[in-house]
Amino acid sequence: MPQQRPYSQVDVFTAQPYLGNPLAVVLDGAGLNEADMQGFARWTNLSETTFLLPPSPEAAARGADYRVRIFTPGGELPFAGHPTLGSCHAWLEAGGTSQAPDRIVQECAKGLVQICRDGTRLAFAAPDFTRKNPSPALLAQVAHALGLTAKQVISAQHLSNGTDWLGVLVDDRQTVLQLQPDHPALKHLGVKVGVAAMDSAPAAPDSIANHLEVRAFAALNGINEDPVTGSLNASLAQWLIADGYMPAQYTVSQGTCIQREGRIHIRQDARGQVWVGGDSVTCLRGTALL
Repeated sequence: MPQQRPYSQVDVFTAQPYLGNPLAVVLDGAGLNEADMQGFARWTNLSETTFLLPPSPEAAARGADYRVRIFTPGGELPFAGHPTLGSCHAWLEAGGTSQAPDRIVQECAKGLVQICRDGTRLAFAAPDFTRKNPSPALLAQVAHALGLTAKQVISAQHLSNGTDWLGVLVDDRQTVLQLQPDHPALKHLGVKVGVAAMDSAPAAPDSIANHLEVRAFAALNGINEDPVTGSLNASLAQWLIADGYMPAQYTVSQGTCIQREGRIHIRQDARGQVWVGGDSVTCLRGTALL
């Protein structure tokens, strides 16, 4: 029998409401089955909807404070970035208390994700990822669908950290902002594409920028352009820092072309762990009949 469940809608990667990436959070998902969750996520029609649950006994023994299930309108994700920060923000706001004084530990299908307070912001530890070179044929097809020339592409990598992206680094911020992708073509190619550019392309191998402009195209998941994307920026950071394109600390702008002002704060600590941080603000609070 449906019941009223506490519900929040959180804007993530912004301190100002309605300029980030919205997230629906059902704060008590107990008793809901996968079909219930998927149906509600389809109804909200947001890029992600999350459902909070008690951690599994095994995860709780390893320090997990809560469990989250993450759904797009089309299916469940093992991990995603803005749902991680937004869910943690809503859980803390609802009175959640972590086992450890300096960390919140989230259980998701990908595993355990560490979250820390970075000043007034929350930041999650980028999960382990894999990377590989795309085939030249696929990269050429993606570049064509994006309207890019081969000369504009600096580098590209397949990136996977629980969700898969083709990351493409291009020559200039204006190149990113002026893209008009062929979304049906990208969907046909079966890839989600993240395009990034430094404020200015390096003039020499030791010349790096400290700001990145990013756009994320996910027609494959029914989202032509995602406003602000934590999972993509996590794996982009791991790749771009490791290969010397970006420094150990930088900021990201995303959403510019769709009237958003998303800001992501990237930091690699002394142990090499990349942290992905941002502000969150609750825009709606109430109950959902589920």
